[in-house]
Amino acid sequence: MSGDNYYLLTFLPGLGELGTAVPLTPADLLEQAQGIAGAELLLKTIFLSDDLLQHQAYLAGETKNLDPTVLTKSQAADEEPLPTYLAVVKDERDTEEVNPDRYWENYYRYAAQQAKKYSSRFLTQWVGFEVQLRNALTEERAKILALDALDYLVAADLGNTDLDFSGIINEWSAAPDPFAGLRVLDNARWKWLRENDGWFSFENDEIAAYGAKLMLLHRRFRLGDKQSAPTVND
Repeated sequence: MSGDNYYLLTFLPGLGELGTAVPLTPADLLEQAQGIAGAELLLKTIFLSDDLLQHQAYLAGETKNLDPTVLTKSQAADEEPLPTYLAVVKDERDTEEVNPDRYWENYYRYAAQQAKKYSSRFLTQWVGFEVQLRNALTEERAKILALDALDYLVAADLGNTDLDFSGIINEWSAAPDPFAGLRVLDNARWKWLRENDGWFSFENDEIAAYGAKLMLLHRRFRLGDKQSAPTVND
């Protein structure tokens, strides 16, 4: 534990449950973590996942509003190249467009490398959770569409195969609309984060876990949950 970690974590506002007010933005947190060895880079790695999500939503025509934290707006809008560790070169596996799964393959492998580099147990576990959840959803969709799931799995070797998502997948499948389905998934993410946040350890991993929860809260606001509107620096 460093004094910087203790100061930052005691200074940061508490986070409520999903759907409650967002007290600061990911960019605010990243600014406050500048200079804290390891913690800043762990946060950047986590926040990059949301930037990539925005990038792909923009390319799919699902949004015109971009608010990236790590990528530039030009990168998120595909006007400038993505960082080399994310970039995908179009090849014979792609049709007219690059398969977005390949970006996520690169991202999760990059995140796993960062977790190893900075000895982050939390980031390693978070990658394992997210990969396993993503692939469980892929398998369910493939079953519905009569496709071979193996063609669509992402970084399967990084997933935590000890996790059982069958109940979550059943609840997600029964959701009446896509947003309700997303709530099911985000509730599962939130529950996992609460159980693995390293509270009161004052280590870099606790800062990273705070960032992951903040990112989830902020994403809920961005998708239209007005109850989550930022109350600071908005």
